[in-house]
Amino acid sequence: MPKMKTHSGAKKRFRITGKGKVMREQAGHVHKFHEKTPQKARRLSNDVVLAPADTKKIKKLLGR
Repeated sequence: MPKMKTHSGAKKRFRITGKGKVMREQAGHVHKFHEKTPQKARRLSNDVVLAPADTKKIKKLLGR
């Protein structure tokens, strides 16, 4: 039986915390900052917890 490989796209987009929660980055924090206020840019820079409905699928893609 071959080893299960980590999904390349998922490992770039998600991370798992020490307690097992899946974190993702906020959408919209990549470019076009001249159109966003500094307050909005700071708010978008923080990672957020992934929705519980998607957690099981993403953990499987990450090999957990």
